[in-house]
Amino acid sequence: MESQTLAHLQAQRVTHTHTESRSLTLLRIPSHTHDRHHCIHRHHDTHRGKSMGPLSPFLFHRGGSPAIFDWFFEAACPASLQEDPPILRQFPPDFRDQEAMQMVPKFCFPFDVEREPPSPAVQHFTFALTDLTGTRRFGFCRLRAGAHSCLCILSHLPWFEVFYKLLNTVGDLLAQDQVPEVEELLLNLRQQPPPGPQASVELGSGVTISSAHNIPPPAPGNSRPLSCFVAPDPGRLPSIPENRNLTELVVAVTDENIVGLFAALLAERRVLLTASKLSTLTSCVHASCALLYPMRWEHVLIPTLPPHLLDYCCAPMPYLIGVHSSLAERVREKGLEDVVMMNVDSNILETPFDDMQALPPDVASLLRLRLRKVALAPGEGVSRLFLKAQALLFGGYRDALVCNPGQPVTFSEEAFLAQKPGAPLQAFHRRAVHLQLFKQFIEGRLEKLNTGEGFSDLFEQEITCSGAFSGSLRSYQLWAENLKKGGGALLHSVKAKTQPAVRNMYRSAKSSLKGVQSLLMYKEGDPGLQRGGSLRAPSLTSRSDRLQQRLPITQHFGQNRPLRPSRRQLEETPSESLGKG
Repeated sequence: MESQTLAHLQAQRVTHTHTESRSLTLLRIPSHTHDRHHCIHRHHDTHRGKSMGPLSPFLFHRGGSPAIFDWFFEAACPASLQEDPPILRQFPPDFRDQEAMQMVPKFCFPFDVEREPPSPAVQHFTFALTDLTGTRRFGFCRLRAGAHSCLCILSHLPWFEVFYKLLNTVGDLLAQDQVPEVEELLLNLRQQPPPGPQASVELGSGVTISSAHNIPPPAPGNSRPLSCFVAPDPGRLPSIPENRNLTELVVAVTDENIVGLFAALLAERRVLLTASKLSTLTSCVHASCALLYPMRWEHVLIPTLPPHLLDYCCAPMPYLIGVHSSLAERVREKGLEDVVMMNVDSNILETPFDDMQALPPDVASLLRLRLRKVALAPGEGVSRLFLKAQALLFGGYRDALVCNPGQPVTFSEEAFLAQKPGAPLQAFHRRAVHLQLFKQFIEGRLEKLNTGEGFSDLFEQEITCSGAFSGSLRSYQLWAENLKKGGGALLHSVKAKTQPAVRNMYRSAKSSLKGVQSLLMYKEGDPGLQRGGSLRAPSLTSRSDRLQQRLPITQHFGQNRPLRPSRRQLEETPSESLGKG
């Protein structure tokens, strides 16, 4: 049945043909429906071709460094589920990836267009396109009031707030028929490389995208107000209310269900979210993924599933999928089994697993008791709470690093499982070593060690500050001695790149036992856990031992999913030209 389902996805497609015009506006929709269909018909050629799902590779950047965005377009809402959304305008005008032009616009209307009443307000949402190497492209969408058309910009950068603001600016300009200003804005933006820390990019037309936190005032003489966009800092944790995704998650979902989602994703389950608001749906999906930091969701990620791909809910591998409520009944009719389902509107979590009970009691209590308190306050409290939980769960990986003089640093699974942190955490570790997200995390850490980059992220600092494991510094001492014997240049590189907390740790490891013991005794100040308030429990089904003992599926339709290529491999792989076609 599943093979027939997948075969059904290989459908006929309609490919748009485009003129050589350099104008941004390629097609215009007449006001009458009959005329609109007649106009679209003149710009279509039909033929058979290989269809593309959300896991297909989209590498739209030119040779060299990628651009800030790959493709901008506006698509019209189809009149029925059987029709393809026609592209009304696009940039760059010579973009000719026929596969993308056919399939990507379908993600712009991920609801039942025949039954869902048009929303009176503008909606922002995202979709994600992932290839088998783990590379993702994000589609940032602005659905017009009335859902007549959708603006979309495709980028490899997860800049949610930036691109939503940019789409609002473009939408306002197009509403005033200021097409030349839009062309200038997009052209200047596309020609600029992604800005570095504290850098700004001048886009012309009085628009600036800046990574600095101090937004400059409007420049005198501009014909319209200056628009400023702050590029996110990837080295910072998501905060409330600055991070739109995290803010919507803590507002829409109860504390207990947030922890339940976290536990399900950590166990690599098949997770399905439904909601009536596209913005809330995609925000909850992306924010749930962000709580896994420093881990990364390594499986299927579809924040908004379009109607023609509903059969992906029957896929046997782990996934995180968002489905609009207008399509939820069609999904339930498929009789899904072993799926964790979260209805955001009703705040009901249904799961056949005991993933929350599988968390060590101290970690589960930490999350349950402190989440509401930190969620009510602005700042990084929610993100830092889950970071602390991850440090308690996985910080012991340091003790399993194997450092031999003159050889690359490796990870010993046997040593990791032989640790004695307590029975609950040992049981959790026995399951964790089979998880794709943990394997990929270890691969990334080993690459950093063996290339001299060292550890300088917030997770490593959290492990060091919390002092969760008494042996955490032993591996670093051995590693430092190994580097000292094996290569001075590599040691110098690591010392230069690490953050102060890690540099202090390294110095202590080199000095005396007294210094090591002193650092191990240092702990982050904790005012204590506060009890109080009521927690709304999720709706859980009865426990199934058969399901609970089964290891998560980490295969992609029967094929082993390859690890993401290393940075060196990516740099050696030539990029495809944007204008290919």
